[in-house]
Amino acid sequence: MTARSPSVLELWNPTVKLATVLLLSTGALLVTDPVTPATAWLLTVAALLALGRVPVRTLALAHVPFGVFASSLLVVNVVTRPGGDDVVLGPLTVGADGLTIGAALALRTLFVGALSLVLVLTTDPVRLMTSLHEHARLPATWTFAVLAAHRLLVELPDAWHTIRCAQAVRDPRRRRGRLPRSPRSLGAAAFALLVGAVRRSERLTVALESRGLGSGPRTTSRPVPLGVPDVVAAGAVLALAGALVAVGVVAGWLRGIGALTA
Repeated sequence: MTARSPSVLELWNPTVKLATVLLLSTGALLVTDPVTPATAWLLTVAALLALGRVPVRTLALAHVPFGVFASSLLVVNVVTRPGGDDVVLGPLTVGADGLTIGAALALRTLFVGALSLVLVLTTDPVRLMTSLHEHARLPATWTFAVLAAHRLLVELPDAWHTIRCAQAVRDPRRRRGRLPRSPRSLGAAAFALLVGAVRRSERLTVALESRGLGSGPRTTSRPVPLGVPDVVAAGAVLALAGALVAVGVVAGWLRGIGALTA
């Protein structure tokens, strides 16, 4: 069985990718019309599917928390922001200003969330921290600390399952194939998980100190290259964003943050 070849977004240098995502996210905060973030969100989702090869199911599930928060923004603005012509939504009549601003903020949330998914779903954490250490001059002590914390977080689900199975073995009243669900058992499992995480973090600290972390310059076993294609890709993405803004200005739908106080 051959290994899966990395996608275009996975090959993109993580430092340049992170900088591009931060620039786009910051720029999105200045836009308050619904058309611009909706178009940007659709383009980002298309890039995740086509260039990142992210499964549709994974992308849909990852959008759930952003969708919930976006829905709350829409509802709050529709209910609390008066002004504009009346818009009939079934049994409700709301103001056009609240509906427009709420939809803009909701779509902006989806767009920023999709940008974060570009970084989360198509970037290897080790490769990201290595690239930041090489190209963004992030200190080695920071990169190793973040990687150690990431490793602990990744191990938590398996540790939780192990603790819960151990509880089930010791519980004579359990049903076959079911784990204990009482508040006492869940609290004991959470406490055991916390204690185990603290102990593992102590062992990691000792291991890093014993290897001389922070004692001087360190080499990298697997350097992450930064080439012209990475910069060209970032320039193309920012140029596309600029073109979208220019089209919005010409078409007249682009609105800035001044609309929030209008």
